[in-house]
Amino acid sequence: MQSKDISQVLYTEGQIARRVAELGAAITADYAGEPAEQGIVVVSVLRGAAIFMADLCRQIGLPLEMDYMAVSSYGNGTESSGMVRILKDVTADLEGKHVIIAEDILDSGLTLERLIDELASRGPASIEVATLLRKRRQGQAAIDCRYVGFECPDEFIVGYGLDYAERYRNLPFIGILRPDIYQ
Repeated sequence: MQSKDISQVLYTEGQIARRVAELGAAITADYAGEPAEQGIVVVSVLRGAAIFMADLCRQIGLPLEMDYMAVSSYGNGTESSGMVRILKDVTADLEGKHVIIAEDILDSGLTLERLIDELASRGPASIEVATLLRKRRQGQAAIDCRYVGFECPDEFIVGYGLDYAERYRNLPFIGILRPDIYQ
């Protein structure tokens, strides 16, 4: 595998599985009393959050719908450009539904901020964010994440869906990418 490019493993496969199960249980408890017809739509931001979303949805003990968006703000770089383009939109009708955005990482927050605004314009009953990882950094958009897997250091991380130039997504853990790989 590509482990030689990782300087440090931050979260093991087991740690991730346990935390995702806890997030799924919290979401199940929070939405258990909602009318079934109102519905939950979990929206994944492709491609990075697809693995997290799949694992998270299997841990939610309620009926739900899964949908996907593809947005671009990074290209092959390591920093968000601030320019967000929607490449693939959701197909679900979000009107009156509870939307949970499954995000891989809250970094600058620019992409997620735009996504929340876009989805809010479609009349959902609520929008919440479930992010696997949250970095705390200067200038980060003020986004309230109801469900956070891990607080992580401000390092360039890959694995479990997170990539650099489309590589490393298949690592079963999350680790810090060696700087000589991306500089």
